[in-house]
Amino acid sequence: MPAAGGFDHVPLIDVRALVEPSSSVAARRAAAARIGAACRESGFFYVTGHGVDEGLQAHLEDLSRRFFALPLEDKMAIRMARGGPAWRGYFPVGGELTSGRPDRKEGLYFGAELGPEHPRVRAGTPLHGPNLFPSEPPGLREAVLDYMAALTRLGHSLMAGIAISLGLDEDYFAVRYTADPLVLFRIFNYPPGPDTAEDGQPVWGVGEHTDYGVLTILKQDEAGGLQVKSRADGLVRWIEAPPVPGSFVCNIGDMLDRMTRGVYRSTPHRVRNRAGRDRLSLPFFFDPGWTAEIRPIDAPALQGVAAPDDRAERWDGQSVHALGGTYGDYLLGKVAKVFPELRAKVLS
Repeated sequence: MPAAGGFDHVPLIDVRALVEPSSSVAARRAAAARIGAACRESGFFYVTGHGVDEGLQAHLEDLSRRFFALPLEDKMAIRMARGGPAWRGYFPVGGELTSGRPDRKEGLYFGAELGPEHPRVRAGTPLHGPNLFPSEPPGLREAVLDYMAALTRLGHSLMAGIAISLGLDEDYFAVRYTADPLVLFRIFNYPPGPDTAEDGQPVWGVGEHTDYGVLTILKQDEAGGLQVKSRADGLVRWIEAPPVPGSFVCNIGDMLDRMTRGVYRSTPHRVRNRAGRDRLSLPFFFDPGWTAEIRPIDAPALQGVAAPDDRAERWDGQSVHALGGTYGDYLLGKVAKVFPELRAKVLS
């Protein structure tokens, strides 16, 4: 058994009732209640019954592996430096930092596909614009855009469940925050390697961190390696979150933690690839719109409840209870730390 207040596994939740409009109110509330319990206890949960086409998922995985198998020179043709303020494209192994240390992963950054006439693109708004798609393998562009559309639909369904779990109308987030959500999509490849660097420090595919937004929907391959931090009574345990066929791993981020005053938990996690082969990971981030004003949620389930400020225990030393401003302003302060060399370009 876990220590009091901790957890010993990531729960598996069938969300079919939230995805299918014809589901009964009772079924929707039951699924939402399970999500709410997971958000309070671990901040992580698997979802099945999500309705995302398995053929599309397999096709995108295949194309992604084919891209990462290309020579580095070919991949660097769409390097992030060419994406400008849209913050899109490829980065090589070691090109992304967590807590100031390079991760052992390479990746592709995507977002909503916006043309040059879009008002925010014309205004030079950071994180808005066209994606950089490679010429090889053919079909990756179409697969990425189809997948992002499917995950956006799932994101709306899951946020409806979170709203219900808080005792709110199911369109609470859609009306106030995610009518025009900021969606970001990453495809990561984690190559195998030693656990320790030359300086004696541990090497992680990605080090301990929390996600910065509201909801992450992750597809991981069979390699495993994801670990979630369980802490209680001063004890820390790292809980494995292995791949479950037909599922996505979902977790809430710092912004929802803040909006719920720490009741719904943004939980630290990390990745180490010990499979002896490349590990593929596809995280999709479903977040408030760029100009959404972020405020605490006044919900029946949160009345008289608030978690203590845990900044002294957090990996980044930041308080998750500080709120104010737009989501776009908040996001810029987060992502600019991940790629320091692009900070000046994006914020100029």
